[in-house]
Amino acid sequence: MITMIAAAGENNELGKDNDLLWHLPDDFKRFKELTSHHYIIMGRKTFESFPKPLPNRIHLVITRNENYEKDGAVVIHSIYEALKIAENDENPYIIGGGEIYNIALPFANKIELTRVHGTFEDADTFFPNFSEDEWRLVSKIAHSKDERHKYSFTYETWVRN
Repeated sequence: MITMIAAAGENNELGKDNDLLWHLPDDFKRFKELTSHHYIIMGRKTFESFPKPLPNRIHLVITRNENYEKDGAVVIHSIYEALKIAENDENPYIIGGGEIYNIALPFANKIELTRVHGTFEDADTFFPNFSEDEWRLVSKIAHSKDERHKYSFTYETWVRN
């Protein structure tokens, strides 16, 4: 199982200037629960957006830069290389950003998508469109906005048909 995990607005917005457009603590908690003790596959900009490597995960960082090195990262140069390294993990996670989601979509079996109920016109990074002919929604859990969450959102689990 290869899972893409993301939070995206109503128009598939992911972020702007290498940062998220919202702060959803419960979504961060869910992300941590799902991805801990797994390989997480990401692009260089996503990795560099973290203050430090995330605990209890192996960070596979895809970059075109042949000389890139960072503590806490296994640096690789293709999605194929990432999936080969993670092949013994029963569920590696693709965690972004936009370009990595695009190249990983054909390899994914599952999408854990937090659909943020809002539109964000200044976004510069987007989750790829995927066809409901190829994917089936198997779970939907709504979360209302509250004092800790400026936006309501829905956890959606999609599996490839």
